[in-house]
Amino acid sequence: MALRILTRRLGYKYKLLPMLSSTSTVHLHSHATSFGFKEVKEEEKAQMVGNVFTNVATTYDLMNDLMSAGLHRLWKDRLVSKLNPFPGMNHLDVAGGTGDVAFRILENINRVRQRGLRNVFEDSLKEETQIYVCDINPKMLNVGKQRALEKGFGEDGSLIWVEGNAESLSFQNDSMDGYTIAFGIRNVTHIEKVLSEAHRVLKRGGRFLCLELSHVDIPVFKDLYDYYSFSVIPSIGELVAGDRESYQYLVESIRRFPSQDKFASMIADAGFQKVEYENLVGGVVAIHSGLKI
Repeated sequence: MALRILTRRLGYKYKLLPMLSSTSTVHLHSHATSFGFKEVKEEEKAQMVGNVFTNVATTYDLMNDLMSAGLHRLWKDRLVSKLNPFPGMNHLDVAGGTGDVAFRILENINRVRQRGLRNVFEDSLKEETQIYVCDINPKMLNVGKQRALEKGFGEDGSLIWVEGNAESLSFQNDSMDGYTIAFGIRNVTHIEKVLSEAHRVLKRGGRFLCLELSHVDIPVFKDLYDYYSFSVIPSIGELVAGDRESYQYLVESIRRFPSQDKFASMIADAGFQKVEYENLVGGVVAIHSGLKI
């Protein structure tokens, strides 16, 4: 399916996926049996991925800083800017255990309050704002809760921590204004189930946003990126976290993840419209978005 390039600026690449008609055919490729470059049984993958994140939970944020030279902070800022959070919203951040995205959303909403852009119902809206941080790994959630205390968010009733599976969410239909998932969807067993659940829980007009490590399409840069991914990142993991294998899996899982265009097609097939994506740093990461209409 041809994609139309909208614009190109600041090294970011924007592409828009046309709305699919009812007769369009999209072939989805399940990665249910992949664990990095290994082939595993479906029922084994969730436990294996869980073990990876249990092992890396305490050094997860430090490793993100080291692996991306701190750029992951800018990428998450960009993700939240696309969300355009507002006071009183119900938002679901999936695979967000350490709280990085949720904290940004809450800080953004707090800045709106401080600018005095709220009406006389400020107190009631503050109570209504709900940011759910959902993660399948309790150790990652514990790290997030501790970080919330350190940031002064421990008593903030807007943050709600939920242990749950992205493929079978416990939230009601049409209950969320926004849905984000950052660096998490490539680790699930069934991508299409996660997308279907995201569409189910969003209200009409709600936005789906996914920040994920993706595929570089610049030849020379791709060679350098491959060398860095397979030779440097696992070594950093071994040195800092004492765990080379987990980071070997993480870089392999990036290569098994669908291309930007294919993933955009999967999002559209789940029912989302106005699907688009933005490449950052030449495709090292991409932000995909879609609307439930």
